[in-house]
Amino acid sequence: MPVNGFGVYITDYSTNRTVELPVNPSELTLKYETDDKSETIVNLGEINRVGNMKLVSVSIDSIFPKKRSSWVSSDKLLKPDEYINWLKNIQSNKHHVQLVVSSTQISVTMTISSFEYGFKSGYADEYAYTLGLKQYREVKYHKVNVPAPPKPKPRPAPPKKLGIGSIVIVNGRLRLDSYG
Repeated sequence: MPVNGFGVYITDYSTNRTVELPVNPSELTLKYETDDKSETIVNLGEINRVGNMKLVSVSIDSIFPKKRSSWVSSDKLLKPDEYINWLKNIQSNKHHVQLVVSSTQISVTMTISSFEYGFKSGYADEYAYTLGLKQYREVKYHKVNVPAPPKPKPRPAPPKKLGIGSIVIVNGRLRLDSYG
């Protein structure tokens, strides 16, 4: 556990490996949204239809330092390439992770939706990165047996001979004479 009691941990569910981010981000905000829709009703005006919860998202901006310094919060400092390769491997293999922030209530199952890294201001002793995470929801389904619809009743056969009382469908011109 970090010295100040605050740490950001990511656990890969497939390998059960937990890694603490070496430098705590300056900000960490979870975004909770609903899928609301606005509609206009005649003689009432605009209304808001409350929607379902969207997936929670978070963006982490921080650095992977090459050397231990005073701002490193992790007890175990890995090489920057090890962090980068680990995160890229999780993303490319479509694994989901558990994001936990110690000494808080934040613990969310997520996927890595984006990962950017590189150098800033020409400083090569640390990699700057932005890690985008999005909530993962397990999808469960089961097969439902739907009975086949009943067969329709057969149509009655047309009469073999036309006569009085026969129903006739006319698709063209019709002429009447004295015989009907």
